[in-house]
Amino acid sequence: MEQSSSFELRPNRKRKLQEKDEGAVRFSLDELNQDLLERVLSWLPTTTFFRLTSVCKRWKSVAHSASFKLACANVPSRDPWFYMVDPNLNQSTIFDSAERSWKKLNYPPLLRENSNQDSIPVAASGGLVCFRHESGNFIICNPVAGSCYKLPQVQPALENQSLRAIAMTTCSKNQYSYKLVLVAGETPRLSCRVYRSDINCWEEEVLLKRKADKSQELDSNDDSAVYYLSKGGNVVATDMQRSPSKQYSSVIALKDGEEILYFLSSSGTIVSCNLTQKSFSEYPRLLPVFSEYSIDLVVCGGEMLAMVLSEFCESASLRIWRFDEDVRSWHQIAVMPPAMSHEFYGKKVDINCVGAGNQIFICLSSAEFFCYVLCDLRTCEWIELPKCFMNGETVEFMSAFAFEPRIEASV
Repeated sequence: MEQSSSFELRPNRKRKLQEKDEGAVRFSLDELNQDLLERVLSWLPTTTFFRLTSVCKRWKSVAHSASFKLACANVPSRDPWFYMVDPNLNQSTIFDSAERSWKKLNYPPLLRENSNQDSIPVAASGGLVCFRHESGNFIICNPVAGSCYKLPQVQPALENQSLRAIAMTTCSKNQYSYKLVLVAGETPRLSCRVYRSDINCWEEEVLLKRKADKSQELDSNDDSAVYYLSKGGNVVATDMQRSPSKQYSSVIALKDGEEILYFLSSSGTIVSCNLTQKSFSEYPRLLPVFSEYSIDLVVCGGEMLAMVLSEFCESASLRIWRFDEDVRSWHQIAVMPPAMSHEFYGKKVDINCVGAGNQIFICLSSAEFFCYVLCDLRTCEWIELPKCFMNGETVEFMSAFAFEPRIEASV
């Protein structure tokens, strides 16, 4: 009998625990004060921010409050979005790395104006994307918030022929200040100009001095194009021809407390500009000058990496290289699975890449082929992404820029 009564008591205890659990679930966000509510909502995925205003009046007021933006700024990081480049579209298309899906954003009003319709993205950092008009003017945009700001014109104006690199960096402590860096000239005479948002003006032009390096003695200082016959009998030039959006592409990394800007010269060599010491140097070539390959630079995990797509022994390979400063040589750190890269063989595929955290977004395109691949260096995963469809047709993008979707990022 005692065993029987003991058995009958257990369901009652379980029922009471369930009632307590159910009571905890009934807790309403309306019971939170304004400060706690803003902190909770600030951790939601960025895509939910667009729906805050339609939930209720209180949440609508939160979405537009300055204190909510401060709460969002305290979120250390967000999964990156990749801003896709297609000059034929009048809207923004992004790839959400967290949800692994394509999204469309409306163009901000400033970019829809007739005078700015030809602007294309050229750099990105933090929650901002920088657009450049063919006239040379720059517009800073927050694609999530839809805010824009037209920078003061560079004086004296830089000629298109002399501009070599455009890079952007934001303050790591908040999203309220940023710098835009321009590198112009021809080696060995390079100069840089920096726009600082905290003082809303361009700093004076600074000449960069060449940093002496023994490895440079092996390379020619002549940066002009070299022409030769490829294996297929075609005349090939070493002078790089890049898409307009990647023409001035460069990356910035922080190394030993110093800002280093990296870009590709017209002949394909990698130039390193130390913005702190106002100097530059050139890295030794990854492949011989007469090799046919496509190359791009990314910053991943806080360091510069080189992405190289080349063909050898009737197959194509996409490899990732890191430069070892101690021994002054390149070392391979990852390679795309051959089953994936072999598809690129013989198709004259060009690569445009961008890094974000430990991920690398790769656009591969040619006259007869295009696809997008996301590489995770931590897990060594290479994933081909689904194609983007618009009005029932696939859309081809030339390149992408990585940014964090932050509504608080100030232009």
